[in-house]
Amino acid sequence: MPKMKTDSGAKKRIKITGSGKLRRRKAFRGHIMEKKSSVRTRRLGRETDIAPGIEKNIKKLMGL
Repeated sequence: MPKMKTDSGAKKRIKITGSGKLRRRKAFRGHIMEKKSSVRTRRLGRETDIAPGIEKNIKKLMGL
């Protein structure tokens, strides 16, 4: 049986921490920043954990 390939899109967007948690960037930070408050912009700048409900699926995409 052939080796499983890592999903290229997931590989570019998701980092694995030292403890094995998955981290991702938040959406809505790409453009149209003028109308978003600075508080909101700062909040969107931070990374966040992957939701527990989809963690299993994402790990499969990452080949973990």
